This record gives sequence, C-alpha cells and structure tokens, in this order.
Amino acid sequence: MTDRTGVEADSSVRTPSADSGPSDGGPGAFDAFRDGWETEIGDGFPLPTFSPATTRDFRVRSRATKVGDVAVTDLHGASAIRTEGPLNGVEDQVRMYVVRSGSWSLGAPLARDEQTVPAGQFLIRHIGRPLHFETVPDTRAKVLVLPAATLRPLLGERQSVSGPVDSAEVRLLVAHANMLYETAADLGPAGMQAAHSALIELAKAVARRRVDDTEPQLALALAQAAKDLADNHLTDPELSGTMLARELNVSVRSLQRAFAAAGESVTAYIRQRRLEEARLALSAPSGRLSVSELAARWQFADSSHFIRAFKKHYGRTPTDYARSTTPARS
Repeated sequence: MTDRTGVEADSSVRTPSADSGPSDGGPGAFDAFRDGWETEIGDGFPLPTFSPATTRDFRVRSRATKVGDVAVTDLHGASAIRTEGPLNGVEDQVRMYVVRSGSWSLGAPLARDEQTVPAGQFLIRHIGRPLHFETVPDTRAKVLVLPAATLRPLLGERQSVSGPVDSAEVRLLVAHANMLYETAADLGPAGMQAAHSALIELAKAVARRRVDDTEPQLALALAQAAKDLADNHLTDPELSGTMLARELNVSVRSLQRAFAAAGESVTAYIRQRRLEEARLALSAPSGRLSVSELAARWQFADSSHFIRAFKKHYGRTPTDYARSTTPARS
C-alpha cells in the first residue's frame, strides 16, 4: 500500500494516511510518486510518460494496492495530470475508472477513440493498446486494472460499459476495493485468493449491470457496502434493512445473510452506529444537544428508549456519560 502526498485523499478510503514526499507540489513530488509506485505496484503495471507540465507541478495524492493481477488506485489531483510522448506495445487490460469529481479523459484529444468520464460516472473499458490520459484539476477517481481474459467478453461490441457511480454494482465493488487498503497487508495466500476472486466477481457484476447476490464470495462486500450506505443515512427515519437492500438492488434476505456471515445483523449495526454518534455528541465540548434532542436526531422512539439503549450499550445513562466527559472546573 502506498500513500503519496499532494492533497487530502478521497474520504471514501478509510485508511490512515502515511504521507511521504512534498505536499506543495515542489521539486521531488513526482519522483516520490513514481518511486512509490514502482516499489509497491511496479511489475505488470508500468507508468506511462508524463507531460513535463505535470511533473513540474505535481500536486497529487494517491493510494494503491495490488491483489494478484488486479491493481487498485485512488487519486486526488489538485493539479492536472497529462501523459505525452509515444505509446508502444500492447496492454490487453480492462480498466475501470470511477470518477467522483473533475473528469478523466482517455485517448488523444479529437481522436476517434477518445472518451471522457465526468464526475459521478464510471467507465469500464478494454484497453488493447496504451492510451494517453488527462485529468482536470481537482479530479478524484478510483482506477482498477483488471485481467482482460475474464472481463472482455462481457463488455459487448463497444468493449466498454459506463453508468452512474452510485449504481448498486459499483457501490459493492468500491466497498470491497476500499477494504483491501485495510486488509491486504495482513492476508495470507488463501485470503488473497478470496479477495481477488471477489474483486473479479464484482467487476463482472458491473459489466453485466447486475449482482448475483447469492454468490457467497460477495457477502463481505455486500455487508460493507450496506454499512457505508447506512453510515450516510443514520439520521434518516427510513433507514432500515429494506431500504439498504433496495438501494443495493439485492433481496432483504441476501443482505441479512451477508451480515449473518460476520455474526452481525443489519438492525444491530444501525442501532450501534446511532449510539456511537450520540455518544460523540455527548462528548462535544460545547453546543451539546439534550437527551430528548439526541433521541429524536438518531431516530429513537423517545427519550426512554434512547436512555435504555445507551445504558445497555455503554453501562451508564447519557446524562452520566456527559457528566463524566465534562472537564472539571479549576
């Protein structure tokens, strides 16, 4: 795993930053990026030649990991990135671009095969020969390099599939890819094989535009995608297993099985996260909400239900907890 500095990384990647290299795009920033890439990813995934304008003002943070013949990279470029020079040889790879902000263009400008992936869209495309690419400033994107043999037959005549980044299939793939940043370094051979197989199955789901939610290998990714989605809707009164299953385009039963595989339940996860957020609010140094306000904000039926749930989870009432975190007056 590498983390090379320029600007703050994509918040969807929940791993601690280990910054290296200059943060201001000064001399050495591009060299630090290139050296880190060659050390961690290198073999089978060579970097193209970058424009001197890019390397002189290289304000880019990236994070990358490799699982077998699959590479996953997250980039946030405060500066633009552009390749140039001759591109030779054959690549025969499938690449997926998930663009959160900015845009990512493939191919030479005005060329027949040029494609631009705007913010909020993904593109999964077979790359038969090397292509130039260019990003605009403030582009945040996840790029996956995938084996062509398995995925190319699923891409149709145009050899590409595109769509919104919030589709169920992309959410599942992104959730699994993000987990790799936290787990790849600790995986043994069997774990690496399982992680690789799940990545390939999820990439197939993106290409087919549907998820096989009965596939056991996808249970972990499905549960993580549901957790990510739940974390963004904790104050929503409609948040439930049914809502999450609908958003992820799977059955409620499949979602329940995915959580059960890790010894959890959807309902318990939602309640635990709401209690965690309420506890953090009680620890705030100023502007604390009242118990009744917290109960309403985090969707407990009333103050009594909130107090009982909080005490059961943390061993004390919200009021007692708040008192314990109040600094003593001198």
